[in-house]
Amino acid sequence: MKKSQVLMGAALAAAMLSGVAQANDKCFGVAAAGKNDCASANGSHACAGMATQDNAKEDWKYVANGTCAKMGGKMMSKEKMPKM
Repeated sequence: MKKSQVLMGAALAAAMLSGVAQANDKCFGVAAAGKNDCASANGSHACAGMATQDNAKEDWKYVANGTCAKMGGKMMSKEKMPKM
């Protein structure tokens, strides 16, 4: 394998990881139907992709740090999050 291919692969991996690292706020009320990231806060479902309506206050998705309120969502304290 050429050195340039190795460097290109490393750069691509770093770019992908930086995108994942930024999206780490759990934002409630912004998930589209079927696009939530995991269980609802009220226990109505226990899996990703099961939201039945857009922007339901109990459904959430991960968003970039600091963008939740700008999107019209709310963040929940760790103490209030349901134990799953």
